Amino acid sequence: MTDLSKRSLIKLAALTAVASAALIGCGKKEEAAPAAAPAAAEAPKAEPLKIAFAYVGPVGDGGWTFAHDNGRKAIEAEFGDRVVTSFVENVPESADAERVLRDLAGQGNQLVFGTTFGYMEPMLKVAADFKDVKFEHATGYKQADNMRTYDSRTYEGAYMAGVIAGSMTKTNTLGVVASIPIPEVIRNINSFTMGAQSVNPNIKTKVVWVNGWFDPPKETEAATSLINGGADVLFQNTDSSAVLQTAEKMGKRAFGWDSDMTAYGPKAHLGSAIINWAPYYIKAVKDTLDGTWTGNSGVWWGHKEGAIDMVSIADDVPAEAKARVDEIRAGLKDGSYAIWKGPLVDQAGKEVLADGAVADDAFLGGVKFYVKGVEGKVPN
Repeated sequence: MTDLSKRSLIKLAALTAVASAALIGCGKKEEAAPAAAPAAAEAPKAEPLKIAFAYVGPVGDGGWTFAHDNGRKAIEAEFGDRVVTSFVENVPESADAERVLRDLAGQGNQLVFGTTFGYMEPMLKVAADFKDVKFEHATGYKQADNMRTYDSRTYEGAYMAGVIAGSMTKTNTLGVVASIPIPEVIRNINSFTMGAQSVNPNIKTKVVWVNGWFDPPKETEAATSLINGGADVLFQNTDSSAVLQTAEKMGKRAFGWDSDMTAYGPKAHLGSAIINWAPYYIKAVKDTLDGTWTGNSGVWWGHKEGAIDMVSIADDVPAEAKARVDEIRAGLKDGSYAIWKGPLVDQAGKEVLADGAVADDAFLGGVKFYVKGVEGKVPN
């Protein structure tokens, strides 16, 4: 190859290199990858709603307090980690109630339930000092801006028990172990008697008062006295299972109250008039969580709202009585059946409800008399 040829090849290579560089320089520049955006900070998790319960008896009473504690557990199951619940049991209806309620409010509980009538005045006093706390009082009637009331129509369960008792008694004598002579308890005694008389007009009812909600020895003594006095079917408005257990021991029949007590006296058990507090407790918590809770109000729920029922009816109860209980359930559910409907007279024969008249809640809340068929006098 001549020198001229070599020089031509070198020149061509140089020109090619320059052209290639020019082409690369005219091309689109590669953009740098954008910097990663900082991770969004997670919103702080809301603190759980703190809820406390004050119980008049032990959670293991098998009746009233046991039913309330089942309602508390229903709250936990419904709302999970959105709530934290606690309770204090065996809180007497005395100055101790105010101390306990004040302590629960001071611990940061935002919703406090008091589960017996005797807590009404102490809770009202504490509510005035803790305006940011919501208070719920069971069975009372006094309210405030941050305190409301709730109750269950236990007289519906008492009436259904009466229908069964009137169908099962052989002596036509029923017995009631009663707690404290307030309208709620007197109303239940009357409703039990009225239910029994609706299927057996010859019924009479004897009552022994024990002046306490939970006192198994006194309840046992009262039940024994009633049986010795001729009662062969017992009813109670007390919180323990002592009445049913006494009936079992003495070969008579009885009912569970507030909770299903079948296991405490399976041979004596005719059925249990139960309270289901779960529907209301879940509503109260939901109201608090979503900001719709309001004070100066109250509810009174019964079978219609799923709060009251008669369960575990004994196999030997006549089919007619069971069918009658089913009819009453259906009527209470759709509003077509009224338990307290005239004509109705008290034990002295004085008319208290005219023929066809239906008692309103104001009437029911002030019952202080025995209906015809209940023996004895209402204590002062």
